[in-house]
Amino acid sequence: MATDPKLDPLVDAEAGEHDLFYIRTSSGHTNDERGLVLKEGDSFVVLDRHGDIRPLKHGQEGLYHDGTRHLSCMVLRFGRHRPLLLGSVVRGDNAAISVDLTNPDIAKDGLLLIPRGTLHLSRLMVLSQGVLYDRIKVRNYGLAPIIVSIDIEFDADFVDLFEVRGTHRLERGLRQPAAVSSREVSLIYTGLDNVQRATRVGFEVDTIVLSERRARMEFELPPHGERQIGLSIRCENGVARAPVAFPDAMQTVADTLERRRHNGCDILTSNQQFNDWLRRSNSDLSMMITDTRYGEYPYAGVPWFSTPFGRDGLITAFQCLWTNPSIARGVLSFLAATQASSDDPVHDAQRGKILHEMRTGEMASLGEVPFGKYYGSHDATPLFVMLAASYLERTDDRAFIERIWPAIEAALRWLEWDGDLDADGFIEYARQSPTGLVHQGWKDSHDSISHASGALAEAPIALCEIQGYLYAAWHGAASLSASLGHAGRASEYIQKATTLRENFDKAFWNEPMGTYAIALDGHKRQCAVRASNAGHTLFTGIAMPNRAAAVARALMSPEGFSGWGIRTLATSEVRYNPMSYHNGSIWPHDNSIIAAGFTRYGLHDEALAVLGGLFEATLHMDLHRLPELFCGFQRGHDESPVSYPVACSPQAWASGAPFLLLQSVLGLEILAAQRIVKFTRPRLPEFLREVRISNLRIGPHTLDLVLERHEYDVGIDVLRRTGPIEVVAIK
Repeated sequence: MATDPKLDPLVDAEAGEHDLFYIRTSSGHTNDERGLVLKEGDSFVVLDRHGDIRPLKHGQEGLYHDGTRHLSCMVLRFGRHRPLLLGSVVRGDNAAISVDLTNPDIAKDGLLLIPRGTLHLSRLMVLSQGVLYDRIKVRNYGLAPIIVSIDIEFDADFVDLFEVRGTHRLERGLRQPAAVSSREVSLIYTGLDNVQRATRVGFEVDTIVLSERRARMEFELPPHGERQIGLSIRCENGVARAPVAFPDAMQTVADTLERRRHNGCDILTSNQQFNDWLRRSNSDLSMMITDTRYGEYPYAGVPWFSTPFGRDGLITAFQCLWTNPSIARGVLSFLAATQASSDDPVHDAQRGKILHEMRTGEMASLGEVPFGKYYGSHDATPLFVMLAASYLERTDDRAFIERIWPAIEAALRWLEWDGDLDADGFIEYARQSPTGLVHQGWKDSHDSISHASGALAEAPIALCEIQGYLYAAWHGAASLSASLGHAGRASEYIQKATTLRENFDKAFWNEPMGTYAIALDGHKRQCAVRASNAGHTLFTGIAMPNRAAAVARALMSPEGFSGWGIRTLATSEVRYNPMSYHNGSIWPHDNSIIAAGFTRYGLHDEALAVLGGLFEATLHMDLHRLPELFCGFQRGHDESPVSYPVACSPQAWASGAPFLLLQSVLGLEILAAQRIVKFTRPRLPEFLREVRISNLRIGPHTLDLVLERHEYDVGIDVLRRTGPIEVVAIK
């Protein structure tokens, strides 16, 4: 969502008036053109399929560090000729990008000098500690010597990420003259925040001619001769960086990603394509995780959300809790440390509230956008309490919970007081910051909450899913309190949950729709709209048991389920648009949460259908990678899912979806204190005959399992266990 929507002809008048952070796109530019992505720490790079960064005015491509684009152009040519693409790929572990190119026909004065396919040029690109390394090799497969000219054009616009998204700034900082030495060019910008940002483009090659924006290398290659060129682009914002040897950078990144992948258990199935989805998701999660001073945190998504988001981190941690609880520990630690300690209306902050997002970059530091530390989400705080309780159940890590207990107590006070604006027991939001988000649930675009007529809902708004999170938070608070010896408080929280559930059903159930309303508006009127939000009430358990089947029918009806997944808004609604961000699109994380809700209420067939739809969607997607969202068009015969133009890919909670989906259909629970692994009515889809789970950690012990689908049930065999772990199957 970028700041000047009036520049986009596809934005309606309401978006222009209300949506300050619409993400602008230019004609013909889609995420399919984005091609290749690497992320490491607070840096990421978006390249085209050639490994280039094209100087597109509104393009996403570039090398970014700490919220600023440090490289806006990097185009490699054979002299004046762009190479022909043979192929390019992101390595399976996300450690590097490999690109293979060749020369086109190169002629002069009508004479063919170099036939196409004579020269092979390979690029191997690695991003490590704020430095992009590009190892270029050129080989002559011709029978005669060739004079090879390699040109690399480069530039840095030093724009803030929000400018790339479309925000127009009235003033910018000062671009300094470039500094050119024999093998390095320094591009320098001093921002309005008085931070000097530099991009240093360095070369390792014998013969080179450098200017402010271009490098030219010319050399002779004998038949079957090869020449290597080393290129490094260092991003600096007041801190100097020294490049390391290319093999060292490559090894550092690979080792880090491998360590993160092996923090969790290993899953192998009988379906190779399903394995590809799991491996890609695991690799993407490993790449999205960033080391912070408070622990590891999964950044939300590339390119627009490569930064800590409270809601995204919490949901990603939920999705992966059974496979890798260390993610949850890092998320809880980070969010406890960044929890609001005072009221600050400019940033929608209130004491005890959990962070929405945290940005670096020039515009955030100057307050031109409110997202330096921004607290405009009302669901992150109950999700924080929910995750803390689930983490304790999964790990029995009582010492850690005791350490963050003050943050949990502060969150509970916010839920009881500031989160409930009118003391009716529901959580309602109304932004305090005039530049903050209008809607503060996960569907946070300006038009995501409306009435059946299409009229937008007025604040303060109580979302149905947030009431579900609150219900689960009260239950979580009860279990945490009991574990820490506060029995009296535990019973108090149970009573709050019981009262909330009864009141919620009365206020939100809509009999004509056969499901829960998406929200109550500021006048306590139902927003009688069929939306995927209702599925979250199953996930949290706030839905009454006698309502679950009806909620599922609404979600899985032809209006709700496209064949690929459940739409955010049913096709029968006035605001339905399959190409919208939140009003008819399909979000993998949303579907994984709903599937978990289905199995909670024994609706196993519905959960299997959701898993099947998303799995089949991955078969049509590059790298088997589910994006942040895709369009909600009905699935047709021999048709593929339709991409959403500016979806983030990879996106952490889209990567976490298959793990929660698999847990859901298996009915898997881990009770670490009792050393029990429990499967309740496990099911497997037809495309999975067998699932092997290895190195599943329960406290200090590990477990290897194999689950095999039979005609009427799923068999479970224990292959290995290192301690007193009990496996319980309820069929």
